[in-house]
Amino acid sequence: MSMLPNMPASHTMPQPIIGRPASPSGFSRSSDGLPYTDFQIEKSSKSPPAARKRTMMPVPQVDDEFAFNEATSKLLGARTRLSTISGLIQVDSSQLVLFFRTKSGITHSLDFPIDVDLNSPPALGVLTAACRPHQTSDYDDYSENESLFYPPGPAFPLTTSLEIANQPILDAIRSSLFPLLPQGHYLTVTRDKLEMVVKGGRMGPQPRTLRNDGRVATIAVTLPVRFRGGKFLIRDAEGHEEKYFGRGGKDGDMEWVAFTVDCEYEVETVTKGCRLTILYGVYLKTFGPTGLTEPLINPSDKFLDLISPVLNMSRGRKIGIYITNDYGVNPSEVLAESLVPMLKGGDALLYHAIKLYKLTPELHWTAGGYIWPVDRTVEIGEQGQNMSPSSRLAGLSLLETPRGRGAIAPVRGVFSHPGSARAASANGSAYPDPGEEEIADALRFRVEQSGAIPLVEAEIHILNDWNNPAPLIGKERVPFVVGGELDKLVVNTLIVLSP
Repeated sequence: MSMLPNMPASHTMPQPIIGRPASPSGFSRSSDGLPYTDFQIEKSSKSPPAARKRTMMPVPQVDDEFAFNEATSKLLGARTRLSTISGLIQVDSSQLVLFFRTKSGITHSLDFPIDVDLNSPPALGVLTAACRPHQTSDYDDYSENESLFYPPGPAFPLTTSLEIANQPILDAIRSSLFPLLPQGHYLTVTRDKLEMVVKGGRMGPQPRTLRNDGRVATIAVTLPVRFRGGKFLIRDAEGHEEKYFGRGGKDGDMEWVAFTVDCEYEVETVTKGCRLTILYGVYLKTFGPTGLTEPLINPSDKFLDLISPVLNMSRGRKIGIYITNDYGVNPSEVLAESLVPMLKGGDALLYHAIKLYKLTPELHWTAGGYIWPVDRTVEIGEQGQNMSPSSRLAGLSLLETPRGRGAIAPVRGVFSHPGSARAASANGSAYPDPGEEEIADALRFRVEQSGAIPLVEAEIHILNDWNNPAPLIGKERVPFVVGGELDKLVVNTLIVLSP
């Protein structure tokens, strides 16, 4: 039974233009220099310059070579296992206000900065009375006071005039703790709870199991309440420890500390004043195909109404829709499915609208009337795993195919390799320009060898806008060598829906 909404019988929807065009709309084959092929090729005026030689920095001579190597190893090791960072929030603490509601239903406000030794506001005493001891309190230690926390939840709302989302903290966390986070993945933040450690108290280790709500990191912001002692300790999964002494809640910029979900933290004994900290959970949102997280956008009802008749009238057929944006990837190195987290604009809207109908869209590379399987890249060059970078580029020369169609095009400079041969042209040049038909045949041979099949054989019908003869279609590029020049094969991306 179809889950698509049924269209009323009284309305006759115009049939979408479904079929395989001779070439993707908007492609002018006469302008790319290859009028006899369906492939679109971008010409390059110059070959790239040779790579610069790299020079090794001299190693300093020290008396104790072992100590130097050990210090170097520790430094580089600390750089690779980064799990916590800290910084300052530039804010006027006199403009900061904390609002909270007690069990009696009365809402209180707490103004900053605060120095409990000079003037402790009554609201701070109310807040202390409303807090609860940590579940991890160590009853065997000899601290004068227990560490406290203000219970999170709708029964005890707590908020501040500080909007952490307006600060560049998430950008710093992304670039430092998650440098490999792909494009299309986003970090969001949610207020967690407030923690308090008064004079004579300490907070025992807070294990990572207490923060198993799906977060990827935690942010701790120290509020401007004066204190002394109370160092903030963070310990990663391997036992490496970091200590943050902080500013002691002094008036001015507020310090923050962020650490990944696999870390635990604790606070050493506060010898004076009161340490007040607000925790925030950092969560990951993505457009990824894994389905582990929800997308950040939802299509409108009107857009869903537009896609419904197209899907209804395409039942039993395999259809394809072109991606309209460029994403700057090399199709010979990545799969088309890797674009899913990067989708933007109308591409993202269409992709997620299709998924709302319980369908599974797939992204495929396509060029010149051919389409690659979802698990294949556009491998049009003879590249081996043991080849040098220059040999790999040289292997992209199209006219060196087993068919032996035409003369083998010579390759010059950094792209030259032993398989190149010189053949004199009619005008006496040692580097003849290969014929366009030869390039097309050689390119078609490489495309078929890489696993691509014609769209006709794949029985994929391309949906086009009959009111727009030159629609915008996204382009990615794969480099190859022709006659010693580096050209680029233009590759498009198709969203394919199977019946």
